[in-house]
Amino acid sequence: MTMLDEAHEWTIATDLIVTSTTLDAEKFSKYFFGCPIFTIPGWTYPVEIRYTKELESDYLDASLITVMQIHLSAPPGDILLFLTGQEEINTACKILFECMKALGPKVSELIILPIYSALPSEVQSCVFKPATPGACKVVIATNVAETSLTIPGIYYVVDPGHAGRTSPGKCYRLYTEAAYCNEMLPTSIPDIQRTNLARTILLLKAMGINDLLSFDFMDPPPAPMMLTALELLYALSALDDKGLLTHLGCKMADFPMEPPLAKMLIASIELGCSEEILSIVATLSVQTVFYWPKEKQTQADSKKAKFHQPEGDHLTLLTVYNGWKAANYLNLWCCENFIQAQSMRRAQDICKQLVAGRDYNHVRKAICSGFFRNATKKDPQEGYKTLVEGTPVYIHPSSALFNWNPEWLIYNKLVLTTREYCHNVTTVEPKCLVEVAPQFFKVADANKISKRKKQEKIEPLYNKYGKPDEWQLSKVKWSARSVSKFIHLCS
Repeated sequence: MTMLDEAHEWTIATDLIVTSTTLDAEKFSKYFFGCPIFTIPGWTYPVEIRYTKELESDYLDASLITVMQIHLSAPPGDILLFLTGQEEINTACKILFECMKALGPKVSELIILPIYSALPSEVQSCVFKPATPGACKVVIATNVAETSLTIPGIYYVVDPGHAGRTSPGKCYRLYTEAAYCNEMLPTSIPDIQRTNLARTILLLKAMGINDLLSFDFMDPPPAPMMLTALELLYALSALDDKGLLTHLGCKMADFPMEPPLAKMLIASIELGCSEEILSIVATLSVQTVFYWPKEKQTQADSKKAKFHQPEGDHLTLLTVYNGWKAANYLNLWCCENFIQAQSMRRAQDICKQLVAGRDYNHVRKAICSGFFRNATKKDPQEGYKTLVEGTPVYIHPSSALFNWNPEWLIYNKLVLTTREYCHNVTTVEPKCLVEVAPQFFKVADANKISKRKKQEKIEPLYNKYGKPDEWQLSKVKWSARSVSKFIHLCS
């Protein structure tokens, strides 16, 4: 029997029995052939909900002011503050710490505890410890604490969340009641309507389901997202010109990972670097392996720099994994080098042992075979520009290549904060792009470029019969006409 808990999250990977505290049960029952609905009564305490009178211009600022007001003037009780991610949580912790430091000993102690998935488990577990007598704790969390965890002692919740699990409480929502009733969706947008569908479509194709437009999705994804996924699978050679699964696509479907990572693994066999690529894929498949405790950030940066490789972040992750392996997978080694032992153990579970050489050029080529579409070129003015769309991007400050600025890069994913940053980058030669993806790139016409660029200039083959630059995704208008150009890939 397989049980799917927290079904309101509704991710792509889904097996059944279905349970949730906030699920639209009728919708699920109707989709699964009128299956029975069982309601299990629970117990919650009363919660007083408060809304703002006006819209807040700065969400983070309003959140921290509310936390300080509760701590300084409200009756005693622990506080749970929801924020969107690691960077925002760390910023909030720093600001609150400075505020409490400025107030001095004349106010009661505020214990500031962050919790997000990238933190070591021993740090996360601190949120469950009761506050010392006379002190109040504030837990600053992502939505991991919204439904997946119950933290004892919480009386106040700031912004969306659930209070009243272990005692009565108050929930401060930093938006107006009118916005809550009239502007917000009753449930979150399903994962299938907002994430990359390449893995999902590859699995459907592997099961013999080719008519994707007519497939009975519970929440049908937008056609442009499906077409983007089909384009990626075609570029990876997982689909042929008719949209049918290739022999390579069948192999890729057997791997429980995103298609670019699967393509990397398969390519590594021919290149003789399977062991290295497996280690890289394993470390990419877990949360960050590095850890920066706020009181030892300089030491952590210094330790991390020792692992940096001139080829980029993927090879840096490989060096970390090989270092841990050479240390007999000891937790002590992780502690000394500010590496998260839990993440490394997860990576070890993913990684298999294969015999291969240690030619990093082959490793980089294998990486490129899966992520060629994420190629970027250094911009003469500042940062980089992606080859596919010409989007301005920058190397993330945590990268081993942050101050190196090589001419060509491929990245694992983009992270948007104050800028659009490339996360996990590796250097690449332009000729490698043509070699691993001849259906996507070609060597540019030598008569159109300068001598200096003859050895490096490449351009995508996407929509090669269209007008200049029409291959760029940013130029695509998803009209009925443009959809029809790819319709044979879906049917």
